[in-house]
Amino acid sequence: MPQPPNNHSQKVHGLTPYLKIARFDHWFKNVFVLPGIIIAVYDNPDLWGSALLGRILLALLAAGFVASSNYVLNEILDAPRDALHPVKKNRPVPAGEVNVTLAYGQWIGFAILGLALSWLLGSAFFLSAAALWIMGCLYNIPPVRCKDKPYLDVLTESVNNPLRLLMGWYAAGMTVFPPVSLLAAYWMVGAFFMAVKRFAEYRRLDDPHLAIRYRNSFRHYNQERLLVSVTYYAVAFGLFFGIFLLRYRVELLLSIPFIAGFIGWYIHLGFLTDSPTQYPEKLYRQTGFMAYSALCVAVMVSLLFIDIPLIGEVFQPTMRTR
Repeated sequence: MPQPPNNHSQKVHGLTPYLKIARFDHWFKNVFVLPGIIIAVYDNPDLWGSALLGRILLALLAAGFVASSNYVLNEILDAPRDALHPVKKNRPVPAGEVNVTLAYGQWIGFAILGLALSWLLGSAFFLSAAALWIMGCLYNIPPVRCKDKPYLDVLTESVNNPLRLLMGWYAAGMTVFPPVSLLAAYWMVGAFFMAVKRFAEYRRLDDPHLAIRYRNSFRHYNQERLLVSVTYYAVAFGLFFGIFLLRYRVELLLSIPFIAGFIGWYIHLGFLTDSPTQYPEKLYRQTGFMAYSALCVAVMVSLLFIDIPLIGEVFQPTMRTR
């Protein structure tokens, strides 16, 4: 595997840099495990109980260590290009604060720990966690290194969304496969987030030549193509989610205006100077957006469990169905 320049790999600056490259502050992304649990409990209320809390905590811990393994690998292999970025050049590896050999050991150690915890939740959960780790390898390691290929970079990174949903689903105790329409919607909304992030990065660099040196996929991307992809992923998410809610929970139709507002607001954030969408772990600083996001979640969870028969009557088919 390629390594950062030797002068970077020989310096050791204590434990702090190694904690930083594990990106524990990114563990908040494991909230994407929770919808799988919520949908499972909606489908089978008998799963709800005191034992579920322990399984949820174990699932979040396993997902966190698997994700941190992927983050460490990303930090190591991206260091030469991160050195070209106005902000990422200060990360521990390009800044020369990490011994790369030790970091590779950290990568493997976190993977073993995360997968060992995953095994405690059953084979289906373990396979989902293993797939999450493998996707991190495909995303980062040459010669595949999907992150250097336009569109494939977004699609392979965002597939972590449905994998996390699967982990939540199986952690709750489900044994059947979840609705494919829901997995596809979850994948596409993740792709939407990633495409907005790419768009914000491209605007932040504000130099096509520097952008190409920083990220190979920018050889193909430009602002127009990235905006078109953002639109595609948002529309695909809406269509797949529409299929899911019409087949499984028509009350969720009432959440559509809230979701549309969320999509529009997130795109707006992508246009901000030094957009927070480049660093999702810092989105909490957008207090208005976070409050609205919490409202959207509350609306969707409520509609999942509160029956509104009138909605089904309003949207009753008036044409022949085949």
